Amino acid sequence: MNRKKLVVLTGAGMSAESGVATFRGAGGLWEGYRIEEVASPEGWMKQPVVVLDFYNQRRKQIMEVEPNEGHRILARLENDFDVQIITQNIDNLHERAGSTKVLHLHGEIMKARSTGDPSLVYELDHWKIEMGQCCEKGFQLRPHIVWFGEMVPMIEPAADLVSEADVVAIVGTSMVVYPAAGLVHYAPDKAAIYCIDPNIPHLPHRNPPIVTIAAGASEGLSELSRLLTEK
Repeated sequence: MNRKKLVVLTGAGMSAESGVATFRGAGGLWEGYRIEEVASPEGWMKQPVVVLDFYNQRRKQIMEVEPNEGHRILARLENDFDVQIITQNIDNLHERAGSTKVLHLHGEIMKARSTGDPSLVYELDHWKIEMGQCCEKGFQLRPHIVWFGEMVPMIEPAADLVSEADVVAIVGTSMVVYPAAGLVHYAPDKAAIYCIDPNIPHLPHRNPPIVTIAAGASEGLSELSRLLTEK
């Protein structure tokens, strides 16, 4: 018997309970930096040392935090469903909780990439990338992150996954950052869709309507797990 395909779209609210700073803070700042200073090709060209240090500090923080109960619930749901996670988050908390199929739309902070050959990507087992650290072709390494103004290469594979879903869950995302926010439109008409967030975002009209659970990731996913496994 084929197991139902559960596709889960996760955003910053998914990792907030683990202590990971959400991307859009007060005044449009991220950890005290203007976004374009540290998350754009222009910022990288202008001050690469600042950009490397910014992501080094984010990487150090992520290595110090743990997956929360929401992450662990998603991992356990693999016992009953074919679970595919599509995340806007750059941390590795889904993987550390035990989820086996995770697609990162915006890159992965625990990886480095060559500035001269984007196909050269390296796993990191430490928190620092420094100036002078190069790939085997001699190009400087940069964070393996999709910056503003860059293409989102995984968006098409993500849309394909959503188009095959029996159930879609949207967890901890504002649904305003495109192209990720448009993924829900690829869900089949027959798919059940759930949205979990303390502040439910504006959602597309649908029949049957999207089921909303106004709660944080752990509490909301506990409720979703109950609803799905009782069926």
